[in-house]
Amino acid sequence: MAEAQALTDLFQKLTTSTAGDARAGSASEMAALVKDKGPAVLATAGLADKLKVAMEDTKSVEAREGALQALAALSENPLTEPYLTSLLPTVLERLADKVGSVRSAAEATLLAVCSNASPYSVERITTTLYDGMAMARNWQTKVGALNGLKQLTKTGPRQIARCLPDIVPKVTECFSDAKEQVKSAAKDATTACFMVNGNRDIEKFVPELVSCIARPAETTDCIHKLAATTFVQQVEAAPLAIIVPLLVRGLRERTTAIKRKSCVIIDNMAKLVDNPADAAPFLPKLIPELEKVKEEVADPECRKVASGAHATLLRVGGEGKVAPYPRVSPEAGKKLLLDKLPGASGLDAATMEFVVSRVQQLIDHKHFDLEDWQKTLFHFLEPVVGAAAKEGIQKIALQAEDDSVRAAHAAAEDVEEGEDLCNCEFSLAYGAKILLNNARLRLKRGKRYGLCGPNGAGKTTLMRAIVNGQVEGFPPPTELKTVYVEHDIDGSVAELTPVEFISQDATFAEYTKEQITSQLQAVGFNDELLRKGVAALSGGWKMKLALARAMLQKADILLLDEPTNHLDVTNVAWLQNYLVSLDKVTSLIVSHDSSFLDFVCSNILHYESRKLRIYRGNLSEFVKQKPEARSYYELSASPISFKFPEPGYLEGVKTKDKAILKMHKVGFQYPGSERKQLSDVSIYITLSSRVAVLGANGAGKSTMIKLLTGELETNEGTVWKHPNLRIAYVAQHAFHHIEQMLDKTANQYIQWRYAIGEDREALTKVDRVITDEEKKKMAQAFVVDGTKRVVEKLLGRRKLKSSYEYEVQWLNLGSDKNTYIPRDQLIDMGFEKMVIEG
Repeated sequence: MAEAQALTDLFQKLTTSTAGDARAGSASEMAALVKDKGPAVLATAGLADKLKVAMEDTKSVEAREGALQALAALSENPLTEPYLTSLLPTVLERLADKVGSVRSAAEATLLAVCSNASPYSVERITTTLYDGMAMARNWQTKVGALNGLKQLTKTGPRQIARCLPDIVPKVTECFSDAKEQVKSAAKDATTACFMVNGNRDIEKFVPELVSCIARPAETTDCIHKLAATTFVQQVEAAPLAIIVPLLVRGLRERTTAIKRKSCVIIDNMAKLVDNPADAAPFLPKLIPELEKVKEEVADPECRKVASGAHATLLRVGGEGKVAPYPRVSPEAGKKLLLDKLPGASGLDAATMEFVVSRVQQLIDHKHFDLEDWQKTLFHFLEPVVGAAAKEGIQKIALQAEDDSVRAAHAAAEDVEEGEDLCNCEFSLAYGAKILLNNARLRLKRGKRYGLCGPNGAGKTTLMRAIVNGQVEGFPPPTELKTVYVEHDIDGSVAELTPVEFISQDATFAEYTKEQITSQLQAVGFNDELLRKGVAALSGGWKMKLALARAMLQKADILLLDEPTNHLDVTNVAWLQNYLVSLDKVTSLIVSHDSSFLDFVCSNILHYESRKLRIYRGNLSEFVKQKPEARSYYELSASPISFKFPEPGYLEGVKTKDKAILKMHKVGFQYPGSERKQLSDVSIYITLSSRVAVLGANGAGKSTMIKLLTGELETNEGTVWKHPNLRIAYVAQHAFHHIEQMLDKTANQYIQWRYAIGEDREALTKVDRVITDEEKKKMAQAFVVDGTKRVVEKLLGRRKLKSSYEYEVQWLNLGSDKNTYIPRDQLIDMGFEKMVIEG
């Protein structure tokens, strides 16, 4: 071809001319010819190979300098990139040329290539520059490569930010180079790269971070400054790449305070990581260091902070199972190109490889703007495909976006058809703890969502935040009626009947008492229950009262927190069928009853890495997709083990068949109740007993347990327990034991409860509280050894045959006058409650 021959002739003049101006003129003519005839002429003339040979010609300065000038001129035409990118390593070699003019030409050429390159070529170029930075002998090459990297921060800042995890370790090595020129270039390049990280919280620290790389002694000051920063912006891989080396140094510092602050920074930053792929590259660097701190540091508080940071980092990093930056493979990119644009098969090998790499880059960076795709690909495809290139590129872009969005949706949620009740994105915190970060909540009408996650994830907090209007973007009550169903009854309304309890709420002003009564009867309330105070209702009937109340509110969304608690089998079945029948009402349910969730749920809403992910199907289908979630509902699958202390030997009981707790013909009736809750109840319990108490809601199960444990006293009959028996009572209402201790920690509560050597809660039981009559009887004088005496206190006891005798201190007598009195005699004297539990 004439064009190829003309290009060859110009190349010959370029590499043989001794005049610099002549060489520059030939380089400009070559660039103009390629621009006029198209870049394919480069391949026809074999120019890339010729330029490489000329740049490596050690005998001809003119050839080396002329080839570099030609490459600089040609790089101004972006269409030449596929043919010339392979020459960059040779340009880097020429940066260390013995001839000054060649070195200058090489430096100018490298900067021209980096300036004129497409942003989507940045990652390919940085890979070549890394090799230049690693050259041990040629410091000029290192400096040139670092300057090229600095230039690329202007050419493709977003692409450089994406490359930071790879860039940081490469440029950091240059800070220890012996040549000051390399150190200076490394500092400038690092600063430029750090400034494009995209996180405003970190940008102000860039000078300190760069200085700290050069001077490790500044690590302590830098950690202090960073620890005082509040991170609010989402953290991605780029800012992590900058901070992680500093944090690794901080974790290796000798000072415990610096180790602890480094752990706090890791914990806070990790909580703001949205994509596990962003954290994945840094887990191998941070996890071993955190493990050393939490296992080896003497300070327990520092170890605790390290353990928390370790757990947070593992969680946000997908437990190390997530691959960093999933990329489109060259094969997938080529298939997409040829499927939508078959004519592209006519591209030469160099251009095909280049175009496919562009397609990969656009998809990996999720750039789906059609104009961007046309600008990036059209000029390479149009010479081969013709006018069809524009439409074909559009098809490729739309298909790539569709595939990407579909994959993202599949990973985030399984979207179903139907009316959206809410579709909002929000964050949620409880105190200083971040529960959800940029999480999406999407609820459809008529669906039943099981809200699942580990204890402490924030399920109840989310429900309360919704009903209190604290969830950003959630429709207000004027648009969407949302009702939170809970069975806890405020003590101020304890004496009200169920109808009065509902009527006194202004929300139900439009309803007559007859309508409210009808609704209550529809869920099973009979005349007797309707006359009871709400406080006298069993836990199951309180839940049914709350459900009836919610039905009257005509809710669009029901928020149900452990709705099966306190319900018997019949009422659980009723609730299941009722919820399933609501085809216009959406339910959001928290429950640990796996069979209930299996029956009711149409979807599962799961807490994952501070996000909410929707799975289609019931609990069983969810567990198939996420087997680790089985541990939420099956103890055998849980990594947590419960260890209860073995109870001590029960003194005085030598056989497991001997009674230790008995009821005989017990009857009980609550004050104000029209009927007895228990009548003629007799039970016999031994050490070998394992008893489940079953019965309908309101049958008296909890009442009987309270009589056994001393929470209540019988109206008739007797309750007997072995004098050495210790009973632990865990009530079905969660706050029964701690409602007066909400300001204490768990440790403080236990200390308070057992501080005096006895269980303080046991002392408040009805069968241990001494009445005025009993106090009067105990204060009487008794004849002991022929002398009238008054008991001051009981000091201790000792074994007496099959019973015990107690050491008694008498009022107004010295300690040497203490007397041992048999237990039965003390009971006759009125001291039954003092000796019943030893």
